[in-house]
Amino acid sequence: MNRNILDKEVQQFIKANREKSPTEIALKKSPFQNVSSAELASQIDGWQRSVKKLPTWAYSDGIYYPDKINLEQCSSEHTALIKQTLIAKGSRVIDLTGGFSVDSCYLAQEAEEVIHCELNEKLSEIVAYNARILRVNNLKCIATDGIAFLEDAEDDAFDYIYVDPSRRVNQGKVFLLEDCEPNIVANQTLFLRKSRYVISKLSPLLDISTALSSLKHVRFVYVISLDNDCKELLFIQERGYEGECTIRSIRLFQDQLQTFEFTYEEERAIISRFLLPQKYLYDPDVSISKAGAFKSIGKYFGLGKIHQHAHIYTSDQLQVNFPGRIFEILDVRPYSSLKKQNPWPQANIAIRNFPDKVEVIKKKFKIKDGGHTYLFFTTDINNQLIIIACKKLA
Repeated sequence: MNRNILDKEVQQFIKANREKSPTEIALKKSPFQNVSSAELASQIDGWQRSVKKLPTWAYSDGIYYPDKINLEQCSSEHTALIKQTLIAKGSRVIDLTGGFSVDSCYLAQEAEEVIHCELNEKLSEIVAYNARILRVNNLKCIATDGIAFLEDAEDDAFDYIYVDPSRRVNQGKVFLLEDCEPNIVANQTLFLRKSRYVISKLSPLLDISTALSSLKHVRFVYVISLDNDCKELLFIQERGYEGECTIRSIRLFQDQLQTFEFTYEEERAIISRFLLPQKYLYDPDVSISKAGAFKSIGKYFGLGKIHQHAHIYTSDQLQVNFPGRIFEILDVRPYSSLKKQNPWPQANIAIRNFPDKVEVIKKKFKIKDGGHTYLFFTTDINNQLIIIACKKLA
């Protein structure tokens, strides 16, 4: 951490040039003797990456930005807010894999104290400095290995353990939960001895059922999406819990939040209703699809599925609170009719349980992207290939 970057003149320069290209700044000679042009560019790049993802940091004067990989890997403020709701007021928390501390800082707003463990000494120093700027006075930064620190702690030293295992090991990407660092599967007995609750932030690519077979005492799984992009899976373990795991999908969009919860036991017991396309079409948010609530969501909103393997739904009555995109159906045609005449030279195309890919369809029928028409190429309950033309309502 180069503290010369915090000098008033340097900070003024960064603020005055923060809208410029970091590459442009890096190629120019630095106006400061003790701060290189590369360091100036890195701070400007950090600010630009933080504007949408971390506005509290971006619009607080004097923030020191770390290497870009730390900003790429950290949580957004949107998802950190969700984690803040998971802990009790005045609790004791340890973040075993601290990183840039976005989650730790939000947890600290509810906790009595948060211990932030980070092996990278430079990053730990940056976090400690930024915490003072942000007035997060109950965040204690320790440059150490979180597992080693936890092993030395007394049993029940904490109320919550928070861990975000790295999915990059030895410069390569890993896909199995057991291959991440730290190995939360191997360490879960240790975790549940030191704390009653364990909150694990896991990759959105992870298969939830596979993870549940490896982790014990999971009470909740949170599937969090932001603007229809699945961002995180949170697994909440509670010492001694043996009941059914509740799956909660959380949809964040346009400064709104929608939640839906179910259990896999309930999902398995539901018999779906199937319908030909009615007046409205519903395309569930990725948080619903990733959670696997394919039958539960239809039952809850009284919808019919278009086909067993096409996870889109239909109804005659509008369900305005459906967690996903909502369309009014304008036309339904057999796919074969498109060979004779294509009435849609421009449209937004989606496929659901359909043999051809989007690019193939666009090329075959000369359909340009965009416009106000949405075309769903799918299979109906009679196993007929159809096109559902819609306009988007929400």
